[in-house]
Amino acid sequence: MPGPLHFDAHAEVYDRARPRYPAAVWAELQDLGLLRPGIRAIDLGACTGLATGPLLEAGASVDAVEPGPALADRLRRRWPAAVVHVGTAEQVELPAAVFDLAVAATAVHWFDLEVVVPKLHRVLRPGGHFAVWRNAFGDPTVSITPFRERVAQIVARREAVNPQRGHGELDTHAWAARLASSGHFVTTHIRHFSWSIGMRTDQIRDLFTTFSNWEAAEVDEAARAVDELGGQVTEHYVTPLIVLRRNTLPDA
Repeated sequence: MPGPLHFDAHAEVYDRARPRYPAAVWAELQDLGLLRPGIRAIDLGACTGLATGPLLEAGASVDAVEPGPALADRLRRRWPAAVVHVGTAEQVELPAAVFDLAVAATAVHWFDLEVVVPKLHRVLRPGGHFAVWRNAFGDPTVSITPFRERVAQIVARREAVNPQRGHGELDTHAWAARLASSGHFVTTHIRHFSWSIGMRTDQIRDLFTTFSNWEAAEVDEAARAVDELGGQVTEHYVTPLIVLRRNTLPDA
């Protein structure tokens, strides 16, 4: 399976194709008192700044960590107020106890959590929080659409050869337990947000091109399915949000 630098090779496509995170996520973080003017936040696996931008717009100062140089360049140009670190979450050098909020938006599944979780504990201030979310493509609470049936057929063929390993996108409580398992953090809040968006054939082609586990032939098949279904489909998504609070350890 390709690594996270898959996205750097498709930086331009990623920038235009990936749906923005729903406004309800940002409102939830604000309602919880975690996102407010004057805080210092760190965005891990920032790509082109889909989370960096709203953090800045909410009044936070933001350090963004992105391993892909092409993605980081786009991020810098779009959000010049951000401090951009080119490197992985495991590699970058960060000061201790300076951040109020750490976020990982569609990124945590790439991390070596045995390295990143203790590191975040070190860089967050006492009382700081770690927020994790992603856009999960396909809402299981909504009746499956003809397009999703076609996507499921493609995925089923692939998984017959290479079964999925690890937690799925919507195994939210399993992810929360894993993130808190070392004792560095305590889960304080979990919520799922459902939303929908209409997408044309070209948008589906671009979007699926950015998926690291999709081959070009599979992307073509998904795009043909949209054409056959009239040239536009409605995608129903879920964005699961996990919020963890930095725990006070005896030796910290």
